[in-house]
Amino acid sequence: MSESGFDMPACLERVRGRDEDAARALFHHLYPLVIKVVRSHLPRRMSEEDLTQTVFMKVFANLDQYSGKAPLEHWVSRIAVNTCIKALRAEKVRPELRWADLSEEEVEVLDWLATTDEDLRPDRNTASRELVEKLLEQLKPKDRLVISLMNLEGRTIEEVRQITGWSESVIKVRAFRARGKLRKLYRTLMREEKL
Repeated sequence: MSESGFDMPACLERVRGRDEDAARALFHHLYPLVIKVVRSHLPRRMSEEDLTQTVFMKVFANLDQYSGKAPLEHWVSRIAVNTCIKALRAEKVRPELRWADLSEEEVEVLDWLATTDEDLRPDRNTASRELVEKLLEQLKPKDRLVISLMNLEGRTIEEVRQITGWSESVIKVRAFRARGKLRKLYRTLMREEKL
């Protein structure tokens, strides 16, 4: 039994035996983990409820494939991340971000970033977050994922490795390239503004 009082092995055994109460308990135990992953990697045109439901359908449909070698939460995280990546790929439409697409506040944030080394003022945090989201939407799903996990959520390379199943070197290379793409997008926006 875990420190939270949730007996995972017993619950899994009951779920495999088609016990609906156990399935409901497992769902409630895993929901916070899944919703956090989904919210971090939600495609623009998909509701978080639909994507969360898809993740849980995959978890329950493939529960017999769970070997128990790693914690169930790692296995579920990987399913959630892969489901999000597939949903992001399915969107396929990644229109180029243009200066005209930015709000007035986002333009101010870009101007601020281009002209000073000072930290952003707290009143610009919302615009900053929205600008970052718009820039991240321009990246491929796996690049967006690694930047979100490492730079926005502050996860370590080891945590990213456990969530994604990628090797440490793949994570480092992908993060390096993704940051380069973000810098290029930023420079493109700044050049467009000067025209």
